Order: sequence, then structure tokens, then C-alpha cells
Amino acid sequence: MARRNDHTREELVSMTLEQVKNFLAEHPHHELSLRKVAAMIGYVPSTLVNVFGNYNLLLLHAVAQTLDELFAEAEAEMKKATSPEEALQKLAYCYLDFASRNPYRWQLIFQHTMNGEELPEWQSARINNMTGMLESLISQINPEQSAEDVLANSRVLWSGVHGITLLTVDDKLFTSTPVDGKALIDNLLTTYLNAWKA
Repeated sequence: MARRNDHTREELVSMTLEQVKNFLAEHPHHELSLRKVAAMIGYVPSTLVNVFGNYNLLLLHAVAQTLDELFAEAEAEMKKATSPEEALQKLAYCYLDFASRNPYRWQLIFQHTMNGEELPEWQSARINNMTGMLESLISQINPEQSAEDVLANSRVLWSGVHGITLLTVDDKLFTSTPVDGKALIDNLLTTYLNAWKA
């Protein structure tokens, strides 16, 4: 069993999050526990509590790491777009692709709860970055919208894409013939964007 001073705090954080990421590549988060994570890195659970504060915050750090990866991928994809409409499509596709490749990590983002505690500022900032990306595109596509409409429309679109992604990842679209999630996203975006232009 390693001792606390065998690694720096930063090394412990990095080792721990890497093990959680590896675990979530194959298993859902509800099969994980503080004791399991500690055993994976050769430490006792109390060491992880000292480093992260509690197990819930440890998982929140794993969520933050996932959001950072998703944000970086989305940003890279959107840079390839030649119009805000194409960037919106690339953002939605990236969301679906990321969730399809990392289903258990993606599920943890939405199943994690703070159990009544306030969300730390560092996590709120990440969420604002993701939603801000979408709001910016909507403002560019329809610059005459008020800030309230941009906010409402961004949440409608995100809810639609999220729902398609969730049902695709869980294979719950309940169709007799295979349905492509990207085709459903195209249908949603085209319908919505055409309504704005009508």
C-alpha cells in the first residue's frame, strides 16, 4: 500500500482520474466505489478523501475531465465549419459521437448529483462554456433574437439533440428498421432552422 507522501497531490489526482476513466471505458459508474478507486491506485480510501474532499467530488472531477475532452473535440470540429449552421451540425454530431464512444463517461455527466451541495465554480464554468458555445451559434444564425429567445432556443435544441443521443446510445429508438442518430439530428436542426427563417 502506497503512503501519502509517495506521490504529490497533483500526481494522486492524475492517477485517480486516469483509473476512473479507464474503469468507465468498460463499466457504469454505479459499479465503482471509493474503496475500489483507492485499491486501483494502491492507497487507502481516506487518502482520496483528503485529496478530493469526498467521493462525490472525486466523481465530479471525473465529470469535469469528460466535459473538457468533449469541449475540446467540439471546438476542433466547429473550426472546420464554413457557416454557423454547419458549425451547429458539427457540434451536434460531435455530441452524439462522443457519447457513442464513451457511453459510461457521458452517462455520469447527467447522472451525477451534488446531493444538495452547491456546484463548485470550476464546474459551473465548464457548463457555461458548453452552453455558451451553442448560444453563440444561435445568435449568429438569427441575430435578431433577444437574449431570452437565444437562451430558450438553445435549450430546446440541446434537449432535442440530447434526447436523440440518449436514445441512440441506449438503443431505445424502438424502430423495426435501423435509424441513424445523425439523420434524426439533421431532421431536428433543419426543421428548427427553417422555422426561424419562415
